[in-house]
Amino acid sequence: MCEVLPGLSFQQLEIGMVIKATIKAVKKGRVEFVIAILNACPELVWCVENSTERNIFMLAALHRQEEVFRLLCKSAAKNSKLAGADKDSNSILHIAAMFEPSAKRNPVPGAAFLMQREAQWYKEVESVVHPSVRDSINTNGQTARELFTESHKELVKEGEKWVKETSSSCTLVGALIVTIMFAAVITVPGGNNQDSGLPTFLHGKVFMVFIICDALSLLSASTSLLMFLGVLTSRYAEEDFLRSLPIKMMIGLSTLIFSIATMMITFCASLFIILQGKSWVVIPVICLASLPVALFAWMEFRLLIDMVKSTYGPRILDRKLKRGWL
Repeated sequence: MCEVLPGLSFQQLEIGMVIKATIKAVKKGRVEFVIAILNACPELVWCVENSTERNIFMLAALHRQEEVFRLLCKSAAKNSKLAGADKDSNSILHIAAMFEPSAKRNPVPGAAFLMQREAQWYKEVESVVHPSVRDSINTNGQTARELFTESHKELVKEGEKWVKETSSSCTLVGALIVTIMFAAVITVPGGNNQDSGLPTFLHGKVFMVFIICDALSLLSASTSLLMFLGVLTSRYAEEDFLRSLPIKMMIGLSTLIFSIATMMITFCASLFIILQGKSWVVIPVICLASLPVALFAWMEFRLLIDMVKSTYGPRILDRKLKRGWL
């Protein structure tokens, strides 16, 4: 197909359904097709969807096809197409402010991180358009920022609900760990010496492990508790979903995982102290004690990694294309 495209007029391309196929490929993120078709016929970068008068830059931004958008931004027509508008006078920044249900979904689960992705797209498009585009108004008299607020109103509510439910559950766990660890350090295993009042096993290595891990668990659980309380008391503005809330969630979740791990080490150390010489009992219990930590880490660690990638990963336009455009 690409061999016969050079030299064809725009009318012939439209009759041959080439323009329609290109627009559909942009919407679906079929970057291999887009690269091949634009290499064969670079004029197709000027094609427009007839029903909306949106160019392929707008369609890539609307459907959140980041690889296609990065590809198009390398074309010579970039500045001209980014300054265009559709039939409703929507600039490409207005298009980026719209929430399209059929758009490519965010890989990180949860409404809060979908909202983060939407904010990232808006900021990314805002960074490549001329400053005058930011204040342009569509036929409804809305700026791009006003349209973003209106179109994402429900998503903000869903994101707030998701964050609050997650934070409430983690706050309860953190509060329980703080209570348990505080009680454990007061009632140390082996009791206290009646004459000096000091712990009986004060100079034992295992006892020092017990004290250190108890302190670490208490402090990390307290940090997690404060982070999640900070999330619960947040104002939940659109900008908060970009960095503030994700960072608090990441710190809270990572410190909670660490506090559970150190709590289990504290428990194992106390067993060593109490059941000295009973390794046939202690070792199986320690193996069983590692299961809750491993299970919780397995369930939450993937989410934590996805949060870090989503928040601190390379920007949409800074990422390298997987395939070149010759």
